[in-house]
Amino acid sequence: MIEYLLLILTALGGGMIVSAGIFALISSTGVITRMAGKTHTGKYVRIYETAVIIGGIWWNVFWVFSVGLKIPSAFENVFEIIIGGTQGIFVGCLAVSLAEALNATAIFSRRAKLKIGLSFIILSAAVGKLLGALIQFLNGWVKS
Repeated sequence: MIEYLLLILTALGGGMIVSAGIFALISSTGVITRMAGKTHTGKYVRIYETAVIIGGIWWNVFWVFSVGLKIPSAFENVFEIIIGGTQGIFVGCLAVSLAEALNATAIFSRRAKLKIGLSFIILSAAVGKLLGALIQFLNGWVKS
């Protein structure tokens, strides 16, 4: 019994530390406040932050407990597209925010001596990521 209690405490402690690190990374990069500033919706920052935290908790519960949603088959594909799209947007925003916080794009444009066209390079990377994901999913290379 004590072994199971130690296992539970270790797993919960490790999970809390990892999730705290992820949320610290998200908040330190300023992805939420930056997005709210760019979209002129700064008064909703607390709602955005709450949505990120609830989303993290929600999907962890689904992952850990293998919770399945009972969705009619007619809506499954639409639901998958919505969920996949929102997750992709979140990961993309986090990656761009992290790159911006580390000044990676500024350093790249200086070293490549770019005067114009950096937005096209970023857009090309995003389109390439999208096409790669579509090829992966459409060929069935993703395990359920």
